[in-house]
Amino acid sequence: MVMRNIGLRVKGPRKSCDDEFCPFHGKLGVRRRTLTGTVASSKMNGTVTIERDYLHYIPKYLRYERRRSRVMAHSPPCLEVKEGDKVTIAECRPLSKEVSFVVVEKLTPME
Repeated sequence: MVMRNIGLRVKGPRKSCDDEFCPFHGKLGVRRRTLTGTVASSKMNGTVTIERDYLHYIPKYLRYERRRSRVMAHSPPCLEVKEGDKVTIAECRPLSKEVSFVVVEKLTPME
């Protein structure tokens, strides 16, 4: 199967798949918004939960506080993402009630 150019500077997967929601081998288009995080859960079928840590500024105390958010994203089978992996996700059209992102790159496994 031919791999498409998705318009982002990411490394494509080495394997191929027949998933229609894969941005590389299917027909799913991605948008410019990308996020990076760690896979917190991969128990769902075809979906992973990404956890992002960030700092939020509190003006009253002139300090930052740590926050975290969880984003659900579709995981194409060609990327073989598992818990603990650091990944890049890109925004796409809504695939379900809570899934509007798709995994586009597996960066490095966290150990």
